[in-house]
Amino acid sequence: MIDPADPAVPPDLTLTPPTGVIAARPIPAERPHVEPNPTGKRLAILTITALGVVYGDIGTSPLYAFRECFKPEYGIAPTSDNVYGVLSLIVWSLTLVVSVKYILFVMRADNRGEGGILAMLALILGKDTTHRHRRAVLVALGLVGAALLYGDGVITPAITVLGAMEGLDIVSPAFARFVVPASLIVLVGLFVFQRFGTAKVGAAFGPMMVIWFGSIATLGAIEILRAPRVLSAVNPLYAIWFFVDHGTGGFILLGAVVLAVTGAEALYADMGHFGKKPIRLAWFWLVYPCLLLNYFGQGALVLRDPSAVSNPFYLLAPRVLLYPLIAVATIAAIIASQALISGAFSLTQQCVQLGYSPRVQIVHTSAREAGQIYIPEVNHALMVSCLLIVLGFKSSSALGAAYGIAVTGTMAITSVLFVVVAAKRWNWPLWQALSLATAFLVVDLAFLGANALKITHGGWVPLAIAIALFTLMTTWKRGRAILRERLMEIMMPLDSFLKSLALGSTLRVPGTAVFMTSQSGGAPVVLLHHLKHNKVLHQQVILLSIQTAEVPEVRNDERLSVERKDLGFVRAVARYGFMESPDVKEIMELLRRAGVRSRPLETSYYLGREQLIPLRKAWKQGGLTMNIWRKRLFAVMSKNARSAAEFFKLPPNRVVELGTQIEF
Repeated sequence: MIDPADPAVPPDLTLTPPTGVIAARPIPAERPHVEPNPTGKRLAILTITALGVVYGDIGTSPLYAFRECFKPEYGIAPTSDNVYGVLSLIVWSLTLVVSVKYILFVMRADNRGEGGILAMLALILGKDTTHRHRRAVLVALGLVGAALLYGDGVITPAITVLGAMEGLDIVSPAFARFVVPASLIVLVGLFVFQRFGTAKVGAAFGPMMVIWFGSIATLGAIEILRAPRVLSAVNPLYAIWFFVDHGTGGFILLGAVVLAVTGAEALYADMGHFGKKPIRLAWFWLVYPCLLLNYFGQGALVLRDPSAVSNPFYLLAPRVLLYPLIAVATIAAIIASQALISGAFSLTQQCVQLGYSPRVQIVHTSAREAGQIYIPEVNHALMVSCLLIVLGFKSSSALGAAYGIAVTGTMAITSVLFVVVAAKRWNWPLWQALSLATAFLVVDLAFLGANALKITHGGWVPLAIAIALFTLMTTWKRGRAILRERLMEIMMPLDSFLKSLALGSTLRVPGTAVFMTSQSGGAPVVLLHHLKHNKVLHQQVILLSIQTAEVPEVRNDERLSVERKDLGFVRAVARYGFMESPDVKEIMELLRRAGVRSRPLETSYYLGREQLIPLRKAWKQGGLTMNIWRKRLFAVMSKNARSAAEFFKLPPNRVVELGTQIEF
């Protein structure tokens, strides 16, 4: 049984066809790419579109970030010195974390144009193939980061929508009781809409975010004109003096300051959709200045009226503009949530292809944009989780502690992996890589340490999500590896099988049989079972393996290798990247172009399906072990995985499944 969770190809695979291989001609179906250096109108379109996907999360942080810094539990009064200190911390957090770390450095670590923590991990593993223990540590770090991103994907919709809806309380305290119900309605509508895809409304996201950033910048600028002295907070000495004055309290406050940089990871994760240039242009020319104007405006308002610290964002607006501002904020919150939900879909697709998740249903919602996908299982899990979090926490302030730990954990792991890329892929001097690592991690670990103090106040939520998902991912990966070793033991070498077949008198019937197998070196178990039970074999037999390379995409001219064997046997290996979805119909077309002819109505596809029977003793295979509780978990995951026939888009009326019981 083939499984993309079972890549047998080494990470730094060279796609040189073996002897006897017929190279297939490419077909025009490659995933569309964004040009590396767009200009003119195209650059403007990509920049505006990037606003609606990349900057939704960080763009809605002013709803709650500055306000959270003055929560009573921190003991920071809204005095003049404290306002200057907090503003300085926010300004330099945005500058160092987003502008310097992500925009200038991390975005350079692209995996054939793709970004994100798993893309960076694949980039490292494709180069580092000799140190098994180091690889294991890096893989563990990457998976923890990916798991924390799921936690971010659960919390972001909840906190942004709650933050937008809390404007109702400013309109009238009587509306406070409607904040949670209204948030639940918006979230349900958001997740229900996912099945239709983002293609139809994606073009509106960018312009709406332009309106959002223009609105928050204007509100902030008006207030700055009333108290221009607030701009002096750009001086980093105010941040230093704040720490000197407050000591431990200043360090703890970093747990709230970090809310201003949430969404920074999206800059890197969405790089493959828009390219580096539009993302950088949007940040430096629009997002960064507008955020600073709004934060300075909130600070100026609190300097003028300390009581405004209860909700300085909405109190910036004249009362007559509150309803329009709430509407725009809600739309911005939806866009921010959409970006994280779409990111969770893409991350899940990568996990499936790289072998860390069972197969799931992946629905492509756009015929033109390969990145627009919908995964029902993930969507339903996110929706239930978001609704439970809103009901449990009831306010964006309560969610602040839960939010920070997910963001800072991912940021710290990204810093570690980036330094490995710099040293191993770019051959930077060790001192240079370590110096950069130190600079990044001083900031990241300070934020992470401050948020770790809030684990009991909600920070446990993303940690629990991350631990659960990390356990599932590693269980699936290890289980498939052990199962693969077990199947290799009972697999017959192909040459030996062909020799025995030539000496026998097996009846050959017209047509083509395609045996799907995760192994490309022997006669698959499903073929042996078919021959044992049915006593016949088709005149043409294709042994098809689909392997995942640790690159985002595989070029069409490198997609397929074909090796002809005796007795009408053909060995075919199709390779896909971790951002691609395998399609057997496409592979069969490539085979026909390579000279392997078959008629669709005379072609049958044979799949193996394992029924796993956990035994009470630990499962050991090839140096790998699995305890009883993980064996049972793996069996449940395997049983509930999406059908291989559906996942690989096989013709439903041409599929034959043969079951195998395996005790483990």
